[in-house]
Amino acid sequence: MGNRLVKRFPFLDWMRGLAVVIMIQCHTFNSFTRMDLRGGGPYVLSQFIGGMAAPLFLFMAGMTTAFQMDSLDRREHRPSRRWLISLQRAGYILGVAFLFRFTNWLFSVPRAPLTEITKVDILNCMGVGMAVLAAAALLPAASRVRIAVAAGVVIAAASPLVTHLDWSGVPALMQDYLVPGPRAGRFPFFPWVSYLAFGLAAGAVVKRAVAERFERVMQWSVLVGFALVFAGQYFSNLPYSIYAKSDFWIDSPALILIRVGISLLLMAGAYLWTEYCANERWSWMQILGKNSLMVYWIHVMIVYGAVVRPIKRQLSIPQAALATATVTGAMVVLSAAWIWWKGRRPTPRRLRAAA
Repeated sequence: MGNRLVKRFPFLDWMRGLAVVIMIQCHTFNSFTRMDLRGGGPYVLSQFIGGMAAPLFLFMAGMTTAFQMDSLDRREHRPSRRWLISLQRAGYILGVAFLFRFTNWLFSVPRAPLTEITKVDILNCMGVGMAVLAAAALLPAASRVRIAVAAGVVIAAASPLVTHLDWSGVPALMQDYLVPGPRAGRFPFFPWVSYLAFGLAAGAVVKRAVAERFERVMQWSVLVGFALVFAGQYFSNLPYSIYAKSDFWIDSPALILIRVGISLLLMAGAYLWTEYCANERWSWMQILGKNSLMVYWIHVMIVYGAVVRPIKRQLSIPQAALATATVTGAMVVLSAAWIWWKGRRPTPRRLRAAA
């Protein structure tokens, strides 16, 4: 067989689909559940689980970035050219981010403030992080894993320090892009881009793995994942800290270790499922994963938009669960229809053949 590189990764579509489902249930419960029920276990659990959606998306965006850099290594021999192309992709994501914020504001008129357009959403964070990490394209592939891990560690370790710097006099928008804070729904560079960096490292390893050793990579993913989870839990419970002040849920490096560990464990689990359990069957989870950006865009406009205002914060827990299932089902149907329609469109090759 030789050293055959693995080319396709259906388990990543499944993993991304899982992140989509986690995101949908989090947003739907957050938008529709009655206020008097939000202190109860079911709602708290929905938001606790929902906290993994953003780290998973950023981690997998880092993996995708690594795949793209690997492809550029084979096509572009000039490091400066690889860096510029990587910057262009980051700019594209930032453009999509601002377009998303604009449409989200538009569908919330007349009650949406203009600040909604400049809100630092996960796509904004992703675009800025990809622009910074584009420098990895300047390096040889062999060095990329070490640099990406180092970047992730530095960003995570610096986050509590950045939080407590004196930011007075700095424009509020710049603070939103850089400084960790308690405001929900915002994704500043510190600490969120650390997930992107760790995903870049994982993606570089996965992309360079040969088929015969791919299962070994997944075994190591499980071992490293458990090690990170246990290490993060251990350090978070120590009675002392190297930081003067740190909030576990906002800027703690321990939380980042735990979530990166969970991401690695889910990656191995998704590989096990798609490789040995799901076979070649149609997978609604992979359908969602292949259209994650579209699903993210549309479901946010649905669950937070003005159209559903009469039932916002009005539903019981069972009703919110039914709404979650309904929105998820609608997104599966939409994604499947989109893939079907794209498959029916004539490609340039078909057009040339018809001519």
